[in-house]
Amino acid sequence: MSNAQIEIQLIASLVAIACAIPGTFLVLRKMAMISDAISHSILPGIVIGFFITHDLNSPLLIFLAALTGVLTVVMVEYIQKTGLVKEDTAIGLVFPALFSIGVILIAKNANDVHLDIDAVLLGELAFAPFDRLIINGTDIGPKSLWVIGSILMVTITLLIAFFKELKISTFDAGLASALGFSPVVLHYGLMSVASVTTVGAFDAVGAILVVALMIAPAATAYLLTTDLKKMVILSIVFGVFCAISGYWIAHWLDASISGSITTMLGLLFLLVYLFAPNKGLIAVTYREKQQRIEVSLLTFLLHLGNHTETSERHINHLNEHINWQKVRSKKILELALKNNMILIENNVVSLTEKGELFTSKAIDYTGQTH
Repeated sequence: MSNAQIEIQLIASLVAIACAIPGTFLVLRKMAMISDAISHSILPGIVIGFFITHDLNSPLLIFLAALTGVLTVVMVEYIQKTGLVKEDTAIGLVFPALFSIGVILIAKNANDVHLDIDAVLLGELAFAPFDRLIINGTDIGPKSLWVIGSILMVTITLLIAFFKELKISTFDAGLASALGFSPVVLHYGLMSVASVTTVGAFDAVGAILVVALMIAPAATAYLLTTDLKKMVILSIVFGVFCAISGYWIAHWLDASISGSITTMLGLLFLLVYLFAPNKGLIAVTYREKQQRIEVSLLTFLLHLGNHTETSERHINHLNEHINWQKVRSKKILELALKNNMILIENNVVSLTEKGELFTSKAIDYTGQTH
């Protein structure tokens, strides 16, 4: 494995970690699409910063781009608070407008400058190792590695310092205010971190992969745990796993690294979405099926408990009385027999002592809940 390959995987992994941390809170706050808005709307900030400094490597570009990201959030929330449109509509109004301003500025004033739209949107990790950081003639590694590494250190420091405040304000903004925390300050602080992270990853991986790494790992982790710390850790693990595995799939297929990583993120989410123990589609479907069976069993037992007449409890009349299909009736009968809740004598069904006890408890419970 060459140095360039190691550096690409390292950069991709650091970007994944840096995106997973704010991404977890964005998913929990139901603001996932705001990351997409930020990743596109920071373009005019980058362009204006370049016009001022004429240097693509100037820290001013990161500052102005982050400022534009926060401005995007402010504008979205202002439009939303008017009550005239919902948040998704507000996002759809704000970020195309800001992004198109950036595109127009590039087209009119920076045609001869490397501010290529395709590179910004798609990114290309394969080129990251060639943009080196040289200090006093010494090559100290890819520039992207140092930029993302620095942003990640700041993000981790802020996470550790304000984890409790972020947790409370995310789940209960009212409680956070009562405890003396400012949900507004925490909210815009989180948006600032998301903006800076997006800008830092822009040059190396592009907007599409930034959005994918910020949302997909967190959404996947959300399906597996309800513990915030575990969710952050799982988001990081999923992001790094997809970054590295995506790179090697791209290497094997000779395809886009960013595209392969995003595909891996999608496949991982799909697997968890289907097979997660509690929130997965299969588990939820099975649980709903079991609940329907339990309700049918209870309905059947209550019917028996309410009728002493032999004709009402005859097997041949169950479908008619409870309005069930024949197959369903047979299944419920077998379940009740298996659990020793009924007896069948001469095709007449009767409740056992266990069935009567279960039915009476169910009636008591239903009465309490109403």
